[in-house]
Amino acid sequence: MDRNRQALSVLIVSTLAFTVCFMVWMMFGVIGIPIKKALNLNATEFGLLTATPVLTGSLIRVPLGIWTDRYGGRIVMTILMACTVPAIYLMAYATEYWHFLAIGLFVGLAGGSFSVGTPYVARWFPKNRQGFAMGVYGAGNSGAAVNKFIAPALVVAFGWAMVPQVYAAIMLGTVIVFWLFSHSDPAHLVPSHVKFSDQLKALKDPKVIKYCQYYSIVFGGYVALSLWMVQYYVGEYGLDIRAAALLAACFSLPGGVLRAVGGWLSDKYGAHSVTWWVMWVSWICLFLLSYPQFDFTVTTVNGPKTFHFGLNVYAFTGLMFILGIAWAFGKASVFKYISDDYPTNIGTISGIVGLAGGLGGFVLPILFGVLLDLTGIRSSAFMLMYGVVWVSLIWMYWTEVRRAQVMGSQATAFSLKG
Repeated sequence: MDRNRQALSVLIVSTLAFTVCFMVWMMFGVIGIPIKKALNLNATEFGLLTATPVLTGSLIRVPLGIWTDRYGGRIVMTILMACTVPAIYLMAYATEYWHFLAIGLFVGLAGGSFSVGTPYVARWFPKNRQGFAMGVYGAGNSGAAVNKFIAPALVVAFGWAMVPQVYAAIMLGTVIVFWLFSHSDPAHLVPSHVKFSDQLKALKDPKVIKYCQYYSIVFGGYVALSLWMVQYYVGEYGLDIRAAALLAACFSLPGGVLRAVGGWLSDKYGAHSVTWWVMWVSWICLFLLSYPQFDFTVTTVNGPKTFHFGLNVYAFTGLMFILGIAWAFGKASVFKYISDDYPTNIGTISGIVGLAGGLGGFVLPILFGVLLDLTGIRSSAFMLMYGVVWVSLIWMYWTEVRRAQVMGSQATAFSLKG
């Protein structure tokens, strides 16, 4: 019973820590808007600004996963969060574009917390509950939505500089709470003298590459759109920053909170089934979201008549809500694949897959900005994501679905294992 209480305590405080880390990681999604206006940035520069913290949070994931296997999640998570506090606070005093980029690289370390908590939490639970446990922990992605509730209110009331000051205090408090209520188990440590370069050899495994592709959509796309959506609402629908952030949270919140449900579904129905449906739902939503606002004129018996087509703010938000749910399930199902296929190497593989997802979250906002500057079409961001989902659907069909259908029901289990 004492062991169960420790496991539950670890799960709760780890999820809290990850939520705060993710909130900090997504900070530029809101404060970037007044900064963009003050510095007169174009869409590409804004995309780079929002994506910079995502870069370091992604690159640090693999070594953090290795260190978690070697030293334990409790000490690694505590040190990681403590290191971000000074950088978060210094953000309030940045004045030039390069200041924000440089400090953002250090603030981005908070994003690496995912590859610490995933193996740390998973090892406290039996295999048949690991999907659920990792899903609950992964629900800390909802920190992206928490950011959209807290930051706009602070920006309107006190100015954007208050946001990093408050976030630094919250992070410091979280470090203390996490250390007091987390636990460590020496049995969870994985002694290893393997070098970082040796760990990356896992990328030779085709399944790892495939899971990286899946995760670059369900996590990378989630991060990118969480950063992009507030300014999208402001530009496309003319909303103020508070209303825009509230509607953007309709995507971010289910995209984080419902990850636990995705973990439960993956435990029950298998990672493949959940991921397959996630990709198809994403494909449909992104197809509809890709259409820009447009008019066309037809000649009628009474003269030319113009028709307007395009998603209104309610239909757009509804589709984003569905997409957020799908990606929440997908984030959990991809890590169920990992815990099934690599039970003794969760830390390293989750670090590599997390790195790929994070790099997706870094590259995509920049590409969104480039496409917007080149085409002037805001929905070009969704056109890009639609194409990326096509790649995953085709890949999944040829490596999993087609083999299962052609070879019969007995081969289904084989193809999913192998």
